[in-house]
Amino acid sequence: MKLEQKYLALLQEARQKSVPDVEGIRLCFKTLSLAAAIDRDCAALLAPHGLSEGRFVILFLLDAAADGLAPNALAERAGVTRATVTGLLDGLGREGLIERHLNASDRRALCIRLTEKGKQVARTVFEQHSRWIASLFGNLSAGERQQLGVLLEKIAGNTGGHAQ
Repeated sequence: MKLEQKYLALLQEARQKSVPDVEGIRLCFKTLSLAAAIDRDCAALLAPHGLSEGRFVILFLLDAAADGLAPNALAERAGVTRATVTGLLDGLGREGLIERHLNASDRRALCIRLTEKGKQVARTVFEQHSRWIASLFGNLSAGERQQLGVLLEKIAGNTGGHAQ
């Protein structure tokens, strides 16, 4: 795997300064480079559909909620602020993928639902995205996948956020 140029420069400096555990630093930079490559590939797959990762998440959440969701519930489930979800919904609305409806029991509240076009895009993109994600790990055996999961959890335990 090729490291990003910024990481190569930092590694060179670390070696010159005899920083301890340069190999650990290199592994961290490999992980960051891989994450960046996955993000770029993800963005490239979503772009033809006019989607960002955020819009994709909102589509996915709405597709799973047949009766729709309130904007605050979408924000909570997506792990974003209400302002962010409003921006995402505005973009999806301009594309004709969602509709805003007044909540039947509380006319001050909104309920967001996918349009038919939104449902079709969600199905198409989710199927494509699922195949792509599976292909990332396609050359790993079941044991290797399990081992990778264990190792990632072990490393996550060393971070402040304890990623899941």
